[in-house]
Amino acid sequence: MKHITCIEDLRLLHKRNVPKAFFDYADRGSYSEETLRANRDDLQRIKFRQRILVDVSRRDLSTTILGEPSALPLILAPVGLLGMQHGDGEIHACRAAQAAGIPFTQSTMSICSIEDIAAAVDKPFWFQLYVMKDRGFIKSLIERAIAAKCSALVLTVDLQVIGQRHQDIKNGMTVPPEWSLSKLFDFAIRPAWVAGVLRGKRRTFGNIAGHVKNTDDLNRLSEWTASQFDTTLSWKDLDWIRGIWPGKLVLKGILDVEDAEEAAKVGAQALVVSNHGGRQLDGAPSSIEVLPEIVDAVGSKMEIMFDGGIRSGQDVMRALALGAKSCMIGRAYAYGLGAGGQAGVAKAIDIIRNELNVTMGLCGVNTIAEIDDHVLAI
Repeated sequence: MKHITCIEDLRLLHKRNVPKAFFDYADRGSYSEETLRANRDDLQRIKFRQRILVDVSRRDLSTTILGEPSALPLILAPVGLLGMQHGDGEIHACRAAQAAGIPFTQSTMSICSIEDIAAAVDKPFWFQLYVMKDRGFIKSLIERAIAAKCSALVLTVDLQVIGQRHQDIKNGMTVPPEWSLSKLFDFAIRPAWVAGVLRGKRRTFGNIAGHVKNTDDLNRLSEWTASQFDTTLSWKDLDWIRGIWPGKLVLKGILDVEDAEEAAKVGAQALVVSNHGGRQLDGAPSSIEVLPEIVDAVGSKMEIMFDGGIRSGQDVMRALALGAKSCMIGRAYAYGLGAGGQAGVAKAIDIIRNELNVTMGLCGVNTIAEIDDHVLAI
């Protein structure tokens, strides 16, 4: 991967390597994709102050995330279906994150199960939870995360109603894939992807299959999953989750100051300012637009993480400058996974690390703790 210089290079390689339905699943957003575009555009409008003749020979990108040391202010976000971007994709991504010294978050809707990943890696990882109608299953899922020694629970709070992703419908995106002539051709021209997925441990939702009654049939499993997102989910459910989960809790999907203030009252250690990567409420503001007011409201009470549109180390610097303590990346590392498996994820992390390192130097700062709005041209 020596000729890969940026995340967009990984994206283009991912697009070549992976069937269209799965590339689009990772790449696209909901409805007319206004919010998806805003995440990128609003970040890029933020400009830096270039500083000169400052001693930046002691640059150190390490920090702490949820009280644990991290080599970078970076977290691999929960991304569904990684095992359909590359065989055993969740395992490869987790290994790359752990080798880089940063956290990895497994999605509820992953292909590999919690146990698959736990058996394949050396250190604890984070687990992301969707609360479904079947509370007995959700309780068992949390207990499985505890048994696997997951070090944080990331509760996604912005998906009780699912935003329509037009491209997924057009592509007939299903897990596992339904066969059609066009899909057979799409797969046939990508033999390396096919071989990798066939070698993988699973080709369906590993956390759900076999753990829910009457879902051994794949069609029934898909129907059950689609019916399970719970519109009754409310703040009172946090008490129930807290009664089962003894560890660190992160709430992901906060875009509003009132919601952030409520989150600070429920015992969560952190929140993630996120619009689900522009995949849910289209027309919502970009994550970076609302970050400063949420930091002002609750930044002294809980750790603020940022998610939405990060494609470079410069983007990480922008979010840190506006008050985030760390950043999640989703698409950026999914592109790397589709481009080259574990090596591709490692490359994505390395690209962002190197860009952040250079940006810090040219802005005249040596440590993550020094980064605030004084590095911005505002």
